[in-house]
Amino acid sequence: MLSVTLIGLGAGAASALLFASIASGSLAAVLLFYLAPLPLLITALGWNHLGALFGALLAAACLSLVFGIFFAGVYFVSVALPGWWLGYLALLARPGSDAQETAEWYPPGRLLLWCAAFGTVLIIIAALNFGTDVEAFRSTLRSSFERILNAASGGAPRPDADRMLDLMVNIVPPTVAAITTLTLVLNLYLAGRVVRVSGRLRRPWPDLSATTLPTSVIAILAVAWLGYFLPGMIGVVAGVLASMLLLAYALVGFAVIHSVTRGLQSRPGLLAGSYATLILGWPLVLIAVVGIADSAMDLRTWVARRRGLPPPPA
Repeated sequence: MLSVTLIGLGAGAASALLFASIASGSLAAVLLFYLAPLPLLITALGWNHLGALFGALLAAACLSLVFGIFFAGVYFVSVALPGWWLGYLALLARPGSDAQETAEWYPPGRLLLWCAAFGTVLIIIAALNFGTDVEAFRSTLRSSFERILNAASGGAPRPDADRMLDLMVNIVPPTVAAITTLTLVLNLYLAGRVVRVSGRLRRPWPDLSATTLPTSVIAILAVAWLGYFLPGMIGVVAGVLASMLLLAYALVGFAVIHSVTRGLQSRPGLLAGSYATLILGWPLVLIAVVGIADSAMDLRTWVARRRGLPPPPA
């Protein structure tokens, strides 16, 4: 237990330093900032989730002493809590239903949903910090972006300022949530790889191309999309939730493409073309539609049968 505590102490210190590096304002610091959950996830996956929790609490306490309670609170909600919780869930298992009682590990699709949930919750907390009224929320955001634009232009008037400000107010909340979600997914993947290479990973490496989401998530997405058209903060929150679920389905869509293109000579080109949508942005919706269709109709099994291949693993 002492060794786990010391490892958690080191992980918490490393995570706090990575998170605090954003104060320097450099581009390299931004990249380090996004890796802040990584030490906690490595500790949780390779040693014990309690060590990661200890490190997270210690890091939050140290950041509170140096930068204040608000900075520490942002760290705890956006880095510490997700890092510990995802590491804990990833090693959950239950006895299998087959004769050999093979363990059933916590599925990657549900970990993906948790990443999306943390991204959504972060925006909700940020929105409540601006106020519970949607007009106050948008007005505060607009004022903040207006100061940034004025500083960037040296105070010179911009004819397109109003249009740019309206666009930023609308796209920044889901964009920040998406960055948070993707950051958590990437850190979880990197932590798993690091721990696997070290030989300390205590679960089999999952087949990521078989990642699926529960069918019920389609209904949640539909409700969130309808809620987006409601007035007030409910519409803002529902819009962010719908965006995060679409992002989750887009990642499932990439898994589907990886699965159904196995054995094809054109596979490298198809994968390169699909990942090019990450640069363009809006075509990701088409990838998300692939993920939704797979959840509803099991595209991977259908394609495997058409090609005379064995069905993909469940």
